[in-house]
Amino acid sequence: MKYFFVAFFSFYISFSALAQQKNDWANFVKYEEENRMVPAGSVVFIGSSSTEAWIHNRPDFFKKNNYTNRGISGQVSSQMLVRFRKDVIDLKPKAVVILAGTNDIAQNNGYISLENILGNIISMCELARLHKIRVILCSILPAYEFSWRKDLKPADDVIALNNLIRSYADANKIMYVDYHSAMKDDRNGLPKQYAEDGIHPTVMGYEAMEKLLKPAIDKALKEAAGSRLK
Repeated sequence: MKYFFVAFFSFYISFSALAQQKNDWANFVKYEEENRMVPAGSVVFIGSSSTEAWIHNRPDFFKKNNYTNRGISGQVSSQMLVRFRKDVIDLKPKAVVILAGTNDIAQNNGYISLENILGNIISMCELARLHKIRVILCSILPAYEFSWRKDLKPADDVIALNNLIRSYADANKIMYVDYHSAMKDDRNGLPKQYAEDGIHPTVMGYEAMEKLLKPAIDKALKEAAGSRLK
């Protein structure tokens, strides 16, 4: 049954991505109604399936902390960039948490170089900072293989992209949350307790991520409050 679920979820991601390309490539419509009801001053999470599923697995984490989830399964960084204005900037958040790059490495929308993935992430950061939104950049999660792309060996590319993201964050004084170093196994993948299928976090996986992320968000909000007082 477990393997059937993994296969079904992988099919769902591929099918969803295809449907988005045919009708609404960036999937603007997904959160169109919800966006009208989001109060200013929240913290927005943007990402793909690992972000979208987070609120379903750990709803109290979002509700208690006034966090807004804008993850969309299967998306690549260019799709997140296209919808960044509608799903992040227009919500007037205090901070944004960006987790992007896994599906680019999986070539969900075709091949893209690591440098161009980074470029999409940088563009999101620049847009956020232009609108005085604090940025928390996250490493992408460890990945030894993709169930829907068995021909790819992503572990080294994940590490290389994370190094690029970290270098950019350090050079630009942006907070960086390193999930990868804390959660990887000896294959540079995710162990079973953190992800049954090696990609999508379990409840335990999300709990581990929250312990790393929450202090960074709190620090970002404190800095945002301090800058408004000056």
